Order: sequence, then structure tokens, then C-alpha cells
Amino acid sequence: MASLDRVKVLVLGDSGVGKSSLVHLLCHNQVLGNPSWTVGCSVDIRVHDYKEGTPEEKTYYIELWDVGGSVGSASSVKSTRAVFYNSVNGIILVHDLTNKKSSQNLYRWSLEVLNRDLVPSGVLVTNGDYDREQFADNQIPLLVIGTKLDQIHETKRHEVLIRTAFLAEDFNAEEINLDCTNPRSSAAGSSNAVKLSRFFDKVIEKRYFFREGNQIPGFPDRKRFGGGALKNFHYD
Repeated sequence: MASLDRVKVLVLGDSGVGKSSLVHLLCHNQVLGNPSWTVGCSVDIRVHDYKEGTPEEKTYYIELWDVGGSVGSASSVKSTRAVFYNSVNGIILVHDLTNKKSSQNLYRWSLEVLNRDLVPSGVLVTNGDYDREQFADNQIPLLVIGTKLDQIHETKRHEVLIRTAFLAEDFNAEEINLDCTNPRSSAAGSSNAVKLSRFFDKVIEKRYFFREGNQIPGFPDRKRFGGGALKNFHYD
């Protein structure tokens, strides 16, 4: 098992959204009993069968890098975090469905990673709007996950999910909403498990089967990020 090929996937989002609980659930199919704040970065491993059930099936390690901190941190903290952003093959953006600000901050997290070599580091804003062109050349597979679904009353759930649906659309990514305290949320055969498998397959394909510069079908091109809810999003 030690000789398995591996890919690196960042898990990003505000403190308190449940990244550590999510990573533990994805890697061990167990609820994390006493989650604590992540200092720096915590790495866990998920074993994934690429193209499971086909002649091309192969087992890989998925390294899930749970990055701690706040997107509003000082530039010195962001610079320290940047060391975790090297050689990234995929990104999972995590937000708390009960916290609207954590959803909005996913744009800032993505910009911090995708534009880490630009000045100033982190958020780049033009007239109060996020500069959509910064996403145009992104080739890294993205997945948006909303947590704490269980904390939303059923009468409010439809309203909340409509409000957050624009995130996946803006990032041209699939969306998963789940309860990290319930292993059945991502159990084999569930729709969430299918989406996760599809995402990890795309990450592996980009890393091992596509030449540099080739676009993975279903991921953003320059035109895609020119529209959608992103152009209406403002930093406040």
C-alpha cells in the first residue's frame, strides 16, 4: 500500500465550518467525537478506487490537507499558509450552511490559493467586486461542500439551499450538502458518495492522465466565470 500513487487535495474554509469533522468522516467513515481547532495544517489519507468497477480501476491515496486559520488573517499569516498550497491537485471549499459569511468567504479562500503568486497576496478586489478574470485560467478541480445540514429546520432548508446553490455554479463545481455527524451522509451508494467519487476521479485524471494545459471537461474556461452570481458579489 505504501507504493500507491497519491494526489493532494486542499480542504479550505472558515474556522468552525467543520473541516476537521468532514475530513475525518471522508477518511474513516466515522464521526469525529471531539473536534478541535486546526493549527497550521492537518493531513489525513483517504483510500480511493479510481474508476471503480471498470477495467481501469486502480487504487490511489487521496491526501486531504485541512488548512486552519481565517481568510481575514494578516498578510504574514497568509504567507505562512502559502507553503501548504504547493503542488495542489484539487480543492474542496467548505462552508457552514447556517453561516452566510462562511459561504461568501469561499471566494476569498479560492483567490488566496489560485493567486498566491500575485501582489497583494490573498484577496484582489476591483471597485468592490471580485475580479472574475482571476478564475479564468484555473485548471484545478473544485468541489463545494456545505456542512451542518442537520442544523437547518426542514421548513427553512429549501430556502437556504437555493441561496447557497450559486456557489457551485460560480465555481463550475459539483455541490454536496451533508451532516458530518451522520456517516450515512456520505455512505457508499448515496448521491453524495457518487459526487465525491466523481470529484476524486477528476483530480486523479488531471494529475496522472492529462498533459499540462489540457482542460478537463466540466471545469471552467474564461467565459464561464464572466457571468452568474459572482459578478454581483461584493466584499463587505
